[in-house]
Amino acid sequence: MRRRPGLSARLKLTLSYAGFLAVAGALLLAVVWVFLLRYVPDNSRGLLGIAPNRYLLVRMFAPAAAVAMVLLLVFGLVGGWILAGRMLAPLTRITDAARLAGSGSLSHRIRMKGRKDEFRELADTFDLMLEQLDSHVAEQRRFAANASHELRTPLAISRTLLDVAREDPTGDRRELIERLHTVNTRAIDLIEALLLLSRGDRGSFTRESVDLSLIAEEAGETLLPLAERRRIALDVTGEAARTSGSSELLQQMVTNLVQNAVVHNLPADGTVTVHTEARGDTSVLRVENTGRRLPPELVPTLTEPFQRGTERVRTDEHAGVGLGLAIVHSIVRAHGGTLDLAARSAGGLLVTVRLPARP
Repeated sequence: MRRRPGLSARLKLTLSYAGFLAVAGALLLAVVWVFLLRYVPDNSRGLLGIAPNRYLLVRMFAPAAAVAMVLLLVFGLVGGWILAGRMLAPLTRITDAARLAGSGSLSHRIRMKGRKDEFRELADTFDLMLEQLDSHVAEQRRFAANASHELRTPLAISRTLLDVAREDPTGDRRELIERLHTVNTRAIDLIEALLLLSRGDRGSFTRESVDLSLIAEEAGETLLPLAERRRIALDVTGEAARTSGSSELLQQMVTNLVQNAVVHNLPADGTVTVHTEARGDTSVLRVENTGRRLPPELVPTLTEPFQRGTERVRTDEHAGVGLGLAIVHSIVRAHGGTLDLAARSAGGLLVTVRLPARP
């Protein structure tokens, strides 16, 4: 947005300081005139018969008053310019940092020293904003790089399979079709997961009243065959926990959590517990599962896109695309809730989702 040029803040403050001193000097002279000179008789005998009279006093006082006014004005301009410069120096540093950030450099920090005041509070807030922006941009770059890699993998596999088939026309076409179908299905799942993640980040959905307990029961019924095949005990308990949001996204959130708990579990005889409850103005969903022990430093990274815990790639039919908990985190954040992950001491993970309750 183009604006017409105007006076700088430093010049405005300088003129304000100088004007204030000039007005103060004029008021002082007015006080002298009102309460002193006006009562001096204007005749040849002066005050109480003693010279000088008002005429002589005015002639003696006026030049000195004029010199004092000029000195006050000059002092106000010079001193105001210096003081304004010192006062606005932090703002200049903040402006320079904003220009650097506008040019794409988010690594610069102001780090203003000294005691806390309005300018230092603004500088600290700006540094925090730059830090968050830098972290967000870095996260987006990692996401783009990982997404590109994940999308490239099935395409590269498909090309390899087609090249092999072209060089060996006598090969088994049925096996080729099945392998291409598997690779294509994985690519479609990845793209749908990316679209769902993007939808959750935008928060573009219609809100309605949703009961988390009903969604948990439905997810449990859907994933019960998978749990039985893996010999995992799946238990859904709790009470009604109503919230406001998208039933489709919340269904995807609960399904991802339960499926993640079933897949990343013990080889056999594991357990998955899903529990819902209402705590005042918060609706809580807890998903707890047995499994391998997770390093504490790994747990905070599980919500990052394409993070697959202790295994980079799974070889079964539920290999996933590494976006399960990332999608859950995005959906929870879009609904104004919080997602907490905690490693169980005996192994496995405890996931707690807290969403604003709806009466």
